Amino acid sequence: MRVMLRATIDTEAGNEAIGNGTLPKLMQSMIERLKPEAAYFGPHEGHRACFFVFDLRDSSELPGLAEPLFEQLKAKIEVQPVMNADDLRKGLSALQG
Repeated sequence: MRVMLRATIDTEAGNEAIGNGTLPKLMQSMIERLKPEAAYFGPHEGHRACFFVFDLRDSSELPGLAEPLFEQLKAKIEVQPVMNADDLRKGLSALQG
């Protein structure tokens, strides 16, 4: 299932991770593990944030994906199902019956 993971990074933990070089390494690790179709980085609600759109094959993958963000960045994490335009067209066409 295609999902979007949004991690909103604690400011103090983010400052420390930038200062000690952890932040770029963790983001690279996330990209290598998730192999996302899209990855974005920017502000969200006044904090640093990262957004990854990827295929979540099994919900049991979530703890392993989220823990580094919780532990190293004190991040708030949200995971939600999302669709691209093709998925939306397919879903809407099924409503036509």
